[in-house]
Amino acid sequence: MDKVKVRNYQIASSIFVSILGTLLHFTYKLLGENIFIASFSAVNESVWEHLKLLFFPMLLTTIIGCFYIAKYVPNFLCAKTIGIITSMLFIIIFFYTYTGIIGKSIVFIDIASFFFAVILGEYLAYRLMISNFKCNNIIAIIILTIILISFIVFTFFTPQIEIFKDPVTNQYGIIKNINT
Repeated sequence: MDKVKVRNYQIASSIFVSILGTLLHFTYKLLGENIFIASFSAVNESVWEHLKLLFFPMLLTTIIGCFYIAKYVPNFLCAKTIGIITSMLFIIIFFYTYTGIIGKSIVFIDIASFFFAVILGEYLAYRLMISNFKCNNIIAIIILTIILISFIVFTFFTPQIEIFKDPVTNQYGIIKNINT
């Protein structure tokens, strides 16, 4: 295994995820509230929808890496899956902890936590890739598939629980503008 190649891939992945994740925050509205785009782009300001901004770009770099890095790194898929889950959990735990303490959300902190979560997940994945960590890729595929399906299904059939609630409109899922 070429540690430098793996490290460079993870750095490139971090940059790509940060840029694409930022863009995905705006694509749903900018592209005319397209239903297909809604599946992988934030449709409101809920924590759940913001997790899409992390998950889909990280999934994309994982799929690409399966063709370029996985042949050198047998645990690539599992390491990336653990990185994705860690990043998502960090965002959830950090957001609810700090807003619970101070009583409100601060946009700058939310944005910074996104970038930190990307770096955290990609770094953890890198550390696992260069270790002797062994795993079952089938389990990683199943986990990623479940998360992927959940994001798509819950975009259109949104549970009425806090993580799915848009704090701006107090609505769930795709927000319908009554004036149009």
